[in-house]
Amino acid sequence: MKDEAQGKWHKVKGKIKEVAGKVTNNPDLASEGKAEGNAGKVQEKVGEVKKVFDK
Repeated sequence: MKDEAQGKWHKVKGKIKEVAGKVTNNPDLASEGKAEGNAGKVQEKVGEVKKVFDK
């Protein structure tokens, strides 16, 4: 559950950074946000898999 929650948080935070980077014309921030969002997706999936195997 912890991985899922943290993954969702990173997805949201990454999306905010990505949008902020696009709005401010800062490609580095947009890229960083996209990367963090992708990492969040992976972490969320890891949490889902762990939940399945814990049962």
